[in-house]
Amino acid sequence: MEEKDVILTQEGYDKLEEELNYLRTEKRAEIADRIKVALGFGDLSENSEYDEAKTAQAENEVKIAELENKIRHAKIIDEKEIDTETVQIGNIVRVLDMEFDEKVEYTIVGSTEVNLAENKISNESPLGSALLGARKNNVVEVNAPAGIMKYKILSIKK
Repeated sequence: MEEKDVILTQEGYDKLEEELNYLRTEKRAEIADRIKVALGFGDLSENSEYDEAKTAQAENEVKIAELENKIRHAKIIDEKEIDTETVQIGNIVRVLDMEFDEKVEYTIVGSTEVNLAENKISNESPLGSALLGARKNNVVEVNAPAGIMKYKILSIKK
C-alpha cells in the first residue's frame, strides 16, 4: 500500500520531531522506572502497577512508530512558494461567514496540524478544501452537515 504524503509546515514538522524525541527519551525512561518499581512488588500475575506500566510502554511505542511514519512521509511546505493570489496550504485566510455575518480567520494546514482552538483547519476538511484555490472576494460554498454554508474570502496572507 502506498503511503500518502503528510503535509506539514516547518513549525508542524519541528513539533513532531520534538514530540518524538520526548517519547524516545524522557517518556521511555519514565516508563522503564515504573516497570522497575512495579517489579519490586513481587508476583506479576496480580500486579496491576506492572500491567499498567507495560500497557503504557506499548502505547508509547505505538505513538513513536506513528510519529516516525509521519516524519518519514513528511512533505514540508516551502513558505517561499506560498503566494497570496489563491488560497493554499500555509495561508491565513480571513472569511466572512455570510449566514452569521461573522468574520473569522483560518490557517490552512495539513491534517496532522489541525488545532481548532487556534483556528488551524485541514486542507481536507469541507471548509479547507472549498477554500483551496479560491481568490480574494470569491464566495465559496461548503457542504456542511447543517446544509450549504457560504463564505466570502476577505483576505489571503502568509
